[in-house]
Amino acid sequence: MRRQRVTGKRTPMAEHQHGEMDISDQESMFAGFVRFVAWTIGIILIAVILLAMINA
Repeated sequence: MRRQRVTGKRTPMAEHQHGEMDISDQESMFAGFVRFVAWTIGIILIAVILLAMINA
């Protein structure tokens, strides 16, 4: 048995045109995230190397 919608009205979806959205905010956020991850990995590697050198 199928469930019926409570309202009975269907709302139309918005029209989508591929490539029209401004994604500059998302691009800059992603670039910042990648930079943060790269710096974090570098700091962790330096810390591990220093710990290995002093036989911690």
